[in-house]
Amino acid sequence: MNKDLIVKEMNNLFPNPKCELNYSKDYELLLSVMLSAQTTDKSVNIATKELYEKYNSLELLDTLSIDEISSYIKRIGFHNVKSSNFKSIVSEIKKIGYVPNDRLYLESLPGVGRKTASVVLSNLYDSPEFAVDTHVFRVSKRLGITTKKDDVLKTEKKLKKYFDESTWNKLNSQFVLFGRYICTSSKPKCENCNLKSICKYKKN
Repeated sequence: MNKDLIVKEMNNLFPNPKCELNYSKDYELLLSVMLSAQTTDKSVNIATKELYEKYNSLELLDTLSIDEISSYIKRIGFHNVKSSNFKSIVSEIKKIGYVPNDRLYLESLPGVGRKTASVVLSNLYDSPEFAVDTHVFRVSKRLGITTKKDDVLKTEKKLKKYFDESTWNKLNSQFVLFGRYICTSSKPKCENCNLKSICKYKKN
């Protein structure tokens, strides 16, 4: 069965997957996931290292202007918009002092969509989620779980139906890493993959 083959290979490749964004506080994860849209985790980690170390509380972060935030994250794409979102999120989270286990609240924050909320909820609260980023979107199609016609929400629904709920969070992280390092957008490393027999990309 393809599902069992996929799970086995993901566990072989990434037995202990984890989020590659660096954070030590719940709000840092939220902010970093928001910043990671359309850029790499590596770029976000470099940009936020000094920022999080120097301004190590919501109160301190809230003293920064949008221009000051932008000066720290200028290496990140769309940094002007993200700086504004960053400032607004900090101000809102500071009112309650923590990142709540509440999807509706999270998605009400600027720059926070369904994917970002899912990543935060799964990592902070172990909520069963399947966040669909560009890697998950690509891998699920290549493995034949979804089709070219499926949008992000349809992809999430199909993934959740295809795999057991107890495996969602781990597989989600594994799919991200698989897409990031092996099943890449261009020049995928098919020689390092044992899922070639079911891969639509390889067959084409």
